[in-house]
Amino acid sequence: MNQLKVISFDGKLVTDSREVAEMVGKSHDQLMRSIRTYISYLDSAKMQSENFFIDSSYKNSQNKIMPCYLLTKKGCDMVANKMTGSKGVQFTAEYVTRFEQMEQKLQQPFNLPTTYKEALLQLVEKVDENEKLQLENKELKPKASYYDLVLQNKSLLAISTIAKDYGLSGTALNKILHELGIQYKQGGTWLLYQKYAPKGYAHSRTQDYDGGTKSKLHTYWTQKGRMFIYQILKEKKGILPIIERENEQLRLVD
Repeated sequence: MNQLKVISFDGKLVTDSREVAEMVGKSHDQLMRSIRTYISYLDSAKMQSENFFIDSSYKNSQNKIMPCYLLTKKGCDMVANKMTGSKGVQFTAEYVTRFEQMEQKLQQPFNLPTTYKEALLQLVEKVDENEKLQLENKELKPKASYYDLVLQNKSLLAISTIAKDYGLSGTALNKILHELGIQYKQGGTWLLYQKYAPKGYAHSRTQDYDGGTKSKLHTYWTQKGRMFIYQILKEKKGILPIIERENEQLRLVD
């Protein structure tokens, strides 16, 4: 069994779903399906699924952006709890050990150098550690940037506003969401199918016009819904936001 790699990402210790899949003897696609099921259960219970699983991506050998998850220790706990037999025991022992080692490493006190030589050695070691962390987190930076964009906005959004994230028109994005079986049109208004309606992705509001003599129902998306659109477009259509495409181009230049 290979050693599990644990890194620090956005203030959390995490490991990659690809490594977890290899350790538990599952295909990555199979583990991804299980994780999505766990996330749906957590979301329905109004628990913060990002404390267990963080949506991310990586670049495969064909240079294509593919989805993956970063698992916190809680996320590994959830995966391990579904396992029995030797693989479950071995995986539990491995991730507990690796997370503890990283925690201890981060908690180690910093010893001030007493000589010029020690100061130079500590500086070189720190530079090496920073370069290693930058390489490990390089593929995760575009995703974090889009999260930052979402976190900056707490209000409800029209579909045309979200469409601008991708360089699309509201009409084009509505059509894609319809093709994916997420929403349908009724009386000129796009509404979510019952499968998605209770999940808090969108809210419908009635607005008056013509001096209050007429009214029309409008659907607005929450920030949770905005991230849902991000995930479904990436996984089903391979469509990424402009900010991620730009960051990917910069990364290729680097």
